[in-house]
Amino acid sequence: MMEAGLRVGERTYKRATLAMLAAGLASFNAMYSTQAMLPTLVKELGISPTASALTVSATTGMLALCIVPLSILSERFGRGRILILSALLGTLLGLALPFVAGAGSLILLRGLQGALIAGVPAVAMTWLSEEVHPKDLGRAMGTYIAGTTLGGLSGRLIPAGVLEIADWRWALGISSAVALALAIAMALLLPRQKNFHPKQISFRSELSAMAGHWRNPRLSGLFLIAFLGMGSFVSVYNFLGFRLIESFGLSEGLVGLVFLMYLAGTWSSARTGDWSDKFGRDRTMIIAALLMLAALALTAVPKLGVVLTALFLFTAAFFTIHSAASGWVGTIATTHRAEASSMYLFCYYLGSSLLGWLSGFFFAEFGWAGMLLWLAGILLGLLVLVVFLTRREAPTPGAEAA
Repeated sequence: MMEAGLRVGERTYKRATLAMLAAGLASFNAMYSTQAMLPTLVKELGISPTASALTVSATTGMLALCIVPLSILSERFGRGRILILSALLGTLLGLALPFVAGAGSLILLRGLQGALIAGVPAVAMTWLSEEVHPKDLGRAMGTYIAGTTLGGLSGRLIPAGVLEIADWRWALGISSAVALALAIAMALLLPRQKNFHPKQISFRSELSAMAGHWRNPRLSGLFLIAFLGMGSFVSVYNFLGFRLIESFGLSEGLVGLVFLMYLAGTWSSARTGDWSDKFGRDRTMIIAALLMLAALALTAVPKLGVVLTALFLFTAAFFTIHSAASGWVGTIATTHRAEASSMYLFCYYLGSSLLGWLSGFFFAEFGWAGMLLWLAGILLGLLVLVVFLTRREAPTPGAEAA
């Protein structure tokens, strides 16, 4: 029999939300721990910017490949078990990263780390939706999402700060130790699930449900928006550091502070629902896509203040699209919603991995301006998809696709 769920004010609710905050902090710290130090890795390991980007792309790529299977396995073995094992093993592996012999070993271990840590984004929201009372679920989800944002931010700022006084191995080691401590805190705090009931799993039926979602034009459009949007977003952050160092003479530590712009995404995500209610989801997404294109173009201006302002707008616009699109998936997919959400996340992280890596070739061959043209083409495709989706939207909010 299903229990009512955890409520605000209960001791177990507080433990659950603190555990999910720690889960987000730990996993996303580990996921992006090398992004702020890509220029340093190029110099210290003697590799190209494209190869250095693989330390991020290998992680997000393997995470993308494993997020769906781990989501399916959690139906049989439990969300909490997958969550704890994933966070502990993924962050524990991080302690080995400072001792690698070269770039190849670092990329290999980062890929394995992505596979191990995939269980956190795969099941965290499902755990909350099963255990927290519906009236308090929004607040609990917000705490987890805040953890992922701040975790990604700390995964960039901690190594960048340490680089000012030590080498990249110390930077990576200290960041990994922080992530492991947070994962241990999560494992100790997370309450035992009461509303989970294991079921027999069939990969064939799960994959069939996902294939059915791809046959829905609006859902497939949202999956592609996740792929293109995240791919272009990560590409800018992967290679902007090189531009800031070469064109404006900033140090690696100062470049790391640029990732504070992620807070623009925290701000815009929290307001996307209000904007959609006031202006309509279609106008909100179209304006955000146009703003991403305009801000991308402004990063070519040879003035640091203009570049930083453009990055703020670019970040806020991307997270507006992401928040609106991810919420839209749950509205359109009236059946097999977990599978639809998993497919959205798969495309989201696959875009981060694949496009974030491919953009390196354009940056290496044609510089910042050449990469901007490549990304502008991607964002034009995203804009076309957004317009297509808004024109296909049913006249009544939340109506199911035919």
